[in-house]
Amino acid sequence: MRTIKFTSWQDDSFFVGFLNEYPDYQTQGMTKEELVENLKDLLNDIESAQIPYIRKVEELLVA
Repeated sequence: MRTIKFTSWQDDSFFVGFLNEYPDYQTQGMTKEELVENLKDLLNDIESAQIPYIRKVEELLVA
């Protein structure tokens, strides 16, 4: 089990969100619980290479 950070907000009647490592790929749900399930599905699609040309946010250490 692991922890994945995500960002979400309510837009009218939908909950919208994205995985913080992959901010270009948003999903939505009618409830917060549905949004979370959709985010899990999105992560699965990303990690199984179902979605091509994935852009990821990473950190660069500069001295």
